[in-house]
Amino acid sequence: MAIKLNIDKSFFNEAYLPLLNNTERFTVLYGGAGSGKSHFVVQKMIIKALKYPNRKILVIRKVLATVRESMFALFLEQLSNMGILQFCKTTATNMKIVMPNGSTFIFMGLDDSEKIKSIAGIDDIIIEEATEITKDDFSQLNLRLRSKAENQQIHLMFNPVSKSNWVYEYFFVNKPDDCVILKTTYKDNKFLPQSYIDSLLEFQETNPLYFQIYALGEFGNLGKKVYERYSVQDFEVNELIKQNPDIKAVFGLDFGYINDPTAFIAALVDLENRKLYIFDELYERGLLNNEIADRIKEIGYAKETIIADSAEKKSIDEIKGYGIPRIKPARKGSGSIMQGIQFIQQFEILVHPRCKNVLVELENYSYKKDKMTGQYLNQPMDSYNHLLDSLRYALEPFSKGKAIKFLDKSLLGL
Repeated sequence: MAIKLNIDKSFFNEAYLPLLNNTERFTVLYGGAGSGKSHFVVQKMIIKALKYPNRKILVIRKVLATVRESMFALFLEQLSNMGILQFCKTTATNMKIVMPNGSTFIFMGLDDSEKIKSIAGIDDIIIEEATEITKDDFSQLNLRLRSKAENQQIHLMFNPVSKSNWVYEYFFVNKPDDCVILKTTYKDNKFLPQSYIDSLLEFQETNPLYFQIYALGEFGNLGKKVYERYSVQDFEVNELIKQNPDIKAVFGLDFGYINDPTAFIAALVDLENRKLYIFDELYERGLLNNEIADRIKEIGYAKETIIADSAEKKSIDEIKGYGIPRIKPARKGSGSIMQGIQFIQQFEILVHPRCKNVLVELENYSYKKDKMTGQYLNQPMDSYNHLLDSLRYALEPFSKGKAIKFLDKSLLGL
């Protein structure tokens, strides 16, 4: 079936028009929130799919659960706006859209990586929130783009959360030759409601770092970091425990849902040498309590003592009922945030390379600055701290003089 689109340039935000027919392999769209990056890529790829019959386009986010409410919903919305949704075959259960000319959009998460490997003949890839995936994830996706179709492309969209994220080095420090980069902000989106613009502008007063990233679309220009002594180190957990039986394992959990992630952290504590070894993390939005319990089981820590944010006592009880029996609330109390921070500051923090989100938080977690004097306050900003709050909870038994059990060595095959 031939489809004729009845749209003109007014359908698009002007800033994106030069990229409507670009041919570079990598198209990088970054900048502030609400700039229309994802909307444009969806519009462009629908047009491209109609131009090339039987095209196979893979749409990716890090976590499958977030794809349905974001990219799949956005494609349905734009197909409807273009007047062609009725001619498409859509399957909601496995999130697939087949165009009238046989071109297909397949929506997946990288937590379903085995299924991705089984898909053959991918012609284009769209990566939403590219900073959420790892460099290895990206390399594997890039290798998947090996069909014989013409004009194969990977589109990446993201907010510039930190220069420590792999995308900065890959696309901005060592920019590939076959790559085009476009930065946009809310000012480039003529369709944005004023209420959304006002909410972004409020960050200028309430959270300058968020304003820099989400309003101005700039990579985080950090002030005084809360934790300065950290580095990346590839280590083996079981080897560390063999070498030092006094090392103890701790586990912490901070709750989130849509706007904030659920953040779980696993670390080894070497009190004698004042070292923390962070070896695992869970960092995921949109998780219900039963799903949090399932994730903890999947990564192998169901039997461990997990100290969680005490503000969510109902959630703690529910998770315990879902098979995580040793989860318990943090004691917290007045001054507990700074007490916990000051305790952690006594340690050298060594982060395993797989803990990408821990590194992003360490890079961005900073002290507030007095606007009048320009001096830093002894108070951290309430951002980039979900995993680091989990670390505080996990270490509470030490900072409050309590003892904690060893890691279950059977977990490590010892």
